Amino acid sequence: MVHGALRGRAGAGAVEVARLGGLWRVTRPWHPGLRPFLRSYVGYWEAVTTPYEARLVPTGCATLLISLAEPFSQVRRLGVPGGGSGRIGSLVVGLEDRPAICVHPGGQEAIRVEFTPLGAYRLFGMPMSELTNLAIEIRDVLGPEAGTLVERLASTPDWAARFDLLDAALLARLGYGPEPAPEVGYAWKLLSGSAGAIPIARIAAEVGWSQGYLIRRFTQQIGLTPKASARVLRFRHAVALLSRGAASLTDISEACGFYDQSHLNREFRAIAGTTPGQMVASRRVEGALALSASANSSKTEPSAGR
Repeated sequence: MVHGALRGRAGAGAVEVARLGGLWRVTRPWHPGLRPFLRSYVGYWEAVTTPYEARLVPTGCATLLISLAEPFSQVRRLGVPGGGSGRIGSLVVGLEDRPAICVHPGGQEAIRVEFTPLGAYRLFGMPMSELTNLAIEIRDVLGPEAGTLVERLASTPDWAARFDLLDAALLARLGYGPEPAPEVGYAWKLLSGSAGAIPIARIAAEVGWSQGYLIRRFTQQIGLTPKASARVLRFRHAVALLSRGAASLTDISEACGFYDQSHLNREFRAIAGTTPGQMVASRRVEGALALSASANSSKTEPSAGR
């Protein structure tokens, strides 16, 4: 496995490589044209080839994962009949409101890009509701040219050149992708800005649509209904507060708009398949929980947009 030069080209910013648990992680400053649409952009490869199994929990983002080496053995969505992908390499994942299990034989090398929901709508050029809770082969979403891009990325040893290639491909697609409705963009801003606390009826009134019409347009372009999105956003807020370790579960329940601690626990079970206490105790970063002692640190640590 060749990992090439570790410095970026002039004007692009320096490529940075750091060891994070069982991974080598590669980042560089995000292209300004991509910045509004991104939440994470990171390359990585395993320091030691080790099979792993991890639980992925909803993040409120859509994901593009480009596999440069061994594919996943399976990505299995919990609570979805027939929700297993089978063997899958590069993939697209829409917004989620339930957990998934990913299994990998080891030897992973990849680039993972997380998009805002409306950034993903522009990039993928299709109703986001068709991707909800699914992991789909990249060619089935972005077309056969995506397979060619993956091959070029895998055969390019230099990480700066890899990022250049991917940046150019993403910018080109975003340039002719569909424009989200301004009302949906404002609705998402209101909902995400309140961490899921603002009532849907109030959002509809703010954007000037009926509640039913808001739900239809929002679900098409975001991927989840406003109500399901609010649940995920409240969950993410609770996870953030848990990670700080400064508040009790009662205080977190109140701060995040849960009725009580029992409601908080039920939502963690439904959305993450675990409890708040188990999540705190698990080895995790950005929504992934190691399920076995052999699992590497998560592949999903977000890169800081700089």
